Amino acid sequence: MATKAAIRAEKLRELLEHHNHQYYVLDDPEISDSEYDRLFHELRALEEEHPELQLPNSPTSRVGGAPVDSFSKIRHVVPMLSLANAFREEDLVAFDERMRKLLEKSEGETIEYHVELKFDGLSMSLLYEDGKLVYGATRGDGEVGENVTHNIRTIRSIPLALRGKKLPKRVEVRGEVIIPLKDFAKLNDEQAKRDDKLFANPRNAAAGTIRQLDPKIAASRPLTAFWYGLGTCEGATFDSIDHLQQTFSEWGFRTGEHRKVCRGVSDVMKFYRKIETLRDKLEYEIDGIVIKLNSLKELDQAGFVSRAPRGMIAFKYPPRQETTVIEDILVQVGRTGALTPVAALRPVRVGGVLVSRATLHNQDEIDRKDIRIGDTVFIQRAGDVIPEVVSVIKEKRTGKEKPFSIPAWCEANGIEFERKGGEAAFRAVNAGGELLIRRIEHFAMKDAMNIDGLGEKIVEQLLESKKIQSFADLYRLKLADLLELEGFKEKSSQNLIASIAATKSTELYRILFGLGIRHVGERTSKTLANYFGSIEPMLKATEEQFTEIHEIGPEVAKSLREYFSSKEGAAEVKTLLKYVEPVAPRKGGGAGALSGATVVLTGTFPTLGRSDATRLVEDAGGKVSSSVSKKTTFVVAGSDAGSKLDKANELGIEVIDEAELRKRVGQ
Repeated sequence: MATKAAIRAEKLRELLEHHNHQYYVLDDPEISDSEYDRLFHELRALEEEHPELQLPNSPTSRVGGAPVDSFSKIRHVVPMLSLANAFREEDLVAFDERMRKLLEKSEGETIEYHVELKFDGLSMSLLYEDGKLVYGATRGDGEVGENVTHNIRTIRSIPLALRGKKLPKRVEVRGEVIIPLKDFAKLNDEQAKRDDKLFANPRNAAAGTIRQLDPKIAASRPLTAFWYGLGTCEGATFDSIDHLQQTFSEWGFRTGEHRKVCRGVSDVMKFYRKIETLRDKLEYEIDGIVIKLNSLKELDQAGFVSRAPRGMIAFKYPPRQETTVIEDILVQVGRTGALTPVAALRPVRVGGVLVSRATLHNQDEIDRKDIRIGDTVFIQRAGDVIPEVVSVIKEKRTGKEKPFSIPAWCEANGIEFERKGGEAAFRAVNAGGELLIRRIEHFAMKDAMNIDGLGEKIVEQLLESKKIQSFADLYRLKLADLLELEGFKEKSSQNLIASIAATKSTELYRILFGLGIRHVGERTSKTLANYFGSIEPMLKATEEQFTEIHEIGPEVAKSLREYFSSKEGAAEVKTLLKYVEPVAPRKGGGAGALSGATVVLTGTFPTLGRSDATRLVEDAGGKVSSSVSKKTTFVVAGSDAGSKLDKANELGIEVIDEAELRKRVGQ
C-alpha cells in the first residue's frame, strides 16, 4: 500500500506542478480550478495518511507551514550587484562608448545588447541543488540576505523543482518578486474592508509580505516573480543573456515577455520608446529598462566598479509629476547633524504611490525655488522613487503663504547650528537626542553593524528611558532592561539581545561605517579597513597619511583626522572596542598589498574571469583602470590581449600574467 501511495503521490506532485506552471507562468490553464483542487486535496490526504511521503518541495507546502521565529542570514555564493542609472539618451550613448572602449571595438562595429524591463519589485535570489529548491534569500546588502524560503515556497509561479533533464548541479537564479497592479488593487480593497492599513504601492506590499514570519500570510497574497539573472552555476554554461533567459523558461521560471536583443544604441532607443508607450498598459510596475551586454564573455570582460557591473545599466523613464499643497516644512536631523528640510504634503498619488512627504534638499534650494508653507507645487518621484518638489505654482498664491528658514527653525527650537564655507547643509551642533537617535540608527543599519530589529522607535525608547547613551551601551543591555520597556515581550527582548550579541565580532569596515564619520561611506570604510587592518593606527594617523591612501581625498582625510583626534571620537572608539572585536580583512598578501597601484586588465586569463581578477586587485587595495596611461602601475595580460598590451609596451609599463598577479596578492 505504501508503495502504491508513493507512486500516486509522486504522480500527483508532477501533475500539480505542471498545472501550476501552465496557470501561473504560461497563463494557459489546462484544467478547471475545481479539478486542480481535487488533485491537491488527494495529495494532501495521502501525505497526511503517510507522513513519510511529505516532502519540502511538495505543492502542498505552498499553502504555508508553521511560522518561523526570526529570519536567519544567508551569504550569497556570488554577490548580488546593483546597477548604475541613465536618465537621458546622452547617458546611454556615453555607456555605449565606454563599452566600445573596454571591449576594444573597431570604428563602425556595433555591440549586441540584451534589453528588458526594469521591474519595480523586491530583488531575490534562489538556490537550487540537483534541481531542487534549497532556499530563497533577499538581496540584503548584496553579500548577505535574509532567508525567506518559507515564503518563497508559497509563490506558485516559482518552481520547487526545475523542469528538464540536463539540470545544473548547483545554480543561483536572480529575479524580482512583485504583485501585479490589478491584484494589488484587490489586496488593498480587502485591507480596507478589514480596516487594516493600506499598502502604499505594489513594491512595498511585496516586500512586506516576503518579510512576514508566518508563511500563511504570503500564501494568501498574490505574489509572482520574474527571473533574469545568474549567480553561481555548476554544471551548465551559457553564451549570452538571451540564451540564459531562454533556459530559465525551459526550467520553469517566468521571464519577461518584453525583451529583445538589440544592435547598438539606436535599436535600444527604439525599444525604450516602445515600452514607454506601453508602460501604462502593463500589468505590473516598471521604472525603466535594463540594458546588458548580451555576450556573457563580453560582460565578464567589462568587469565591475564598486557594486555595479560595468556592462549593465538601468535606463530610467522620466519621473511622473502631480500637483499638491505644502502643509508644513519639517526638518530631519541626519547622523552627522546635517539638517534636511522636508515638505509635509497634502497626500497625493504620484505614479500609483501615495506621497505625503518630499525632500527640499537644503536651504539654498528652498530659496532658489522660493518655496513657502502653504504653496501649491509640482512634485515628482525622482528616478520614479524619491519624491521631490519641482517648482511652485506662484499664480495660486493667496498671500497667506509663510517663508521658511532653517536658521529660524533652529533658533525657535533651541538648537545651535553651523554652516561651514562651501557647504550647502546647515548642521546641528547640539541636537542632543535627535542626533543620537540618527547616529545609533545608522550604527545598527544592515550595511553597518546589521543589528536586526533595532529600528527608530526602539532606539527612541532606549534613549528616553536612559538605557543607552552611546554605541557601547547597546552591548551592556540586559534582558531585564528591555522587559521594563513598553511593548517588549520575553521573545522579542531575547531576539534583540541575541541580534546585538551577534555583532560583537564583525568586519572592521562595518564598524568604521557604523561610526558615522562625515564623508565616510561604505566604500571608503572598506578602503580604510584594507589599508590599515585595524582601528588603532587610524587613531594616530595624520591628515597627510590619510591622503596617501588611494581614493582618500583632502576633505575625507580632514574629516577622519578631526574625528579620530577629537576627545569625543577617540573615547567613543576606545569604549566600543571593549565590547566589539573587529575582524580584519582576509588578505593573503596583507592589507593593502596593491595599495595605490593602478592596474589594467586585458585579454583572457587561464582561470580568472574579469570580475574575479578585478576583485583580487580591489581587495588588495588597488584600482582597476580601463585604459593604459603613464599613471598605470602594471598591466595584467592574458591570451588575445589587444591594443592595451601594445600601449603598455610602447610606454614601457610592466606587464605581468595571472600567476604573477596571484603571487603579488598572496594567493
